[in-house]
This record gives sequence, C-alpha cells and structure tokens, in this order.
Amino acid sequence: MKAPAGAAPTRRSPQAGAAVAIRGVSKTYGDGRSSVVALDDLSLDVAGGEFVCLLGASGCGKSTLLNLIAGIYRIDQGSIDTGGHRIGLMFQEPALFPWLTVEQNVDMAMQFRAVPRAQRRARTAELLALVNLDSFGTWRPHQLSGGMQQRVALARALAQDADILLMDEPFGALDAMTRDVLHDELERIWQASGLTVLFVTHNVREAVRLGDRVVLLSSRPGRVVDEYSVGIPRPRRIDSPSVSELAATVTDSLREEVRRHGR
Repeated sequence: MKAPAGAAPTRRSPQAGAAVAIRGVSKTYGDGRSSVVALDDLSLDVAGGEFVCLLGASGCGKSTLLNLIAGIYRIDQGSIDTGGHRIGLMFQEPALFPWLTVEQNVDMAMQFRAVPRAQRRARTAELLALVNLDSFGTWRPHQLSGGMQQRVALARALAQDADILLMDEPFGALDAMTRDVLHDELERIWQASGLTVLFVTHNVREAVRLGDRVVLLSSRPGRVVDEYSVGIPRPRRIDSPSVSELAATVTDSLREEVRRHGR
C-alpha cells in the first residue's frame, strides 16, 4: 500500500465494512491449449461509499472483474460478496434504446423492477434533474451529444436503485472538455448519494482525479499488484500539480508492469 498523497480527503470516511469483498477470484475463458486466464487469485475489498478506480494494461481483466461482480459472468474459483446490495452497471457506450425518449429510457430500468407507474414518473423526473437533463426528457438519443447520452445512461443506472455502481470506461470515448464536466457531475452525484463506485479506466489522471483509491492490476492474468490511497482534497482538477504528481507515480508503476510482461 502506497502512502497517501497530499492532505486528508475532505469527504467523509467510507462506511465500515466491505460493500464488495472479493476473495481469490479466478476466471478463465476457453478450454485446453486455447484457454486464456483473465484473472488469477484476485482479492480486493471495497468499503461502502468508497470510490475505487481500477487501472491496468489492456486485457488485464478489469472489465471481466466488473462483469463477475455484476453476476453477468460465472466465477471459476473464489467468491464475491456484495452483501445483497443492488448493483448498477454502466458501459463505455451509452447503449440507449434509440426508439425511446430520454424519459422512457430511464423509466425502462424501473419497469423491470415492477415499480408502479406514478413512482416511476416521479423518480425519472428526479434523476433527470440530478444529471441536469430535466429539460430533455422528450428528446431521443440521436438528438443528444455524446456527453448527454452518457448522462442518460448514468440516470438509467441510478434508476436501478443501485447501492454499488460499476462503471466500465464510461467516459473513454468523449472529448477532454466533456469528460472533465462529467467528472464534476459524477463526483457531485456520488457525494450526494453515498454510492459505492468501482470505475475502470485506462486514463491514469482520470483515476487520480476521481478515486479515493487507485488499484493497479497486473497484465494478464489480472492480480492486484499495487494500491494508491489518494489523499488529495476534493474538489480536484485533472490538471492540478498534486493530481499530476501522483498520476506520474502511478504511470511509472503501470509502465513497469507492462514491461515485465512484454505487453
């Protein structure tokens, strides 16, 4: 565990106990000589209310880990305990239904949980206001910018009444300015809601900008090889000297890991 960088965080400490407890998890794709070990004996705890960013080279199993936590993939070995908390998953692409309006896309997530219509209508309005899209409820996805589409995707994830939000490079395809704005929006929502967030990214500065903790995975097969506690006070700027300094340290470790495995 690396020593904290900067002063103590201004946000409240995460809740006691692990919201996500990962113990000795392994995952292999395929069989025989063509099989690929994505994760090997990976263990990690994420506290309730914590914002954890996962970093690692392409193919190190970051997305696989999120899919295992969400229950989309089957664990080959080990265990993942989310304490019965509801989980929301947000992908790199918004994956909105193009024939539905913004309101209808958010509402759909609640229909699957059989939430009564009146409650769905009120909750949809609340969530669209939360992501600053309350004036765009009747618009369709093709009428929105990429950043606005991701806000809808975030509202839809929150509509699942999630306690744990898994985010798989949600801002990777956006331009730098839009991404910076969404960093602020995500941080505001996270602080207001008390969500536990696991955020996958290839952008080291993004990880330091957002995370309470940055977890570095090894090249395939993925294991936890380093952790960095981010003590830089919030709100942070992605171009601030303190963020840049810690990001440089994390980048050095990431490069060394890539060199060690020749990829």
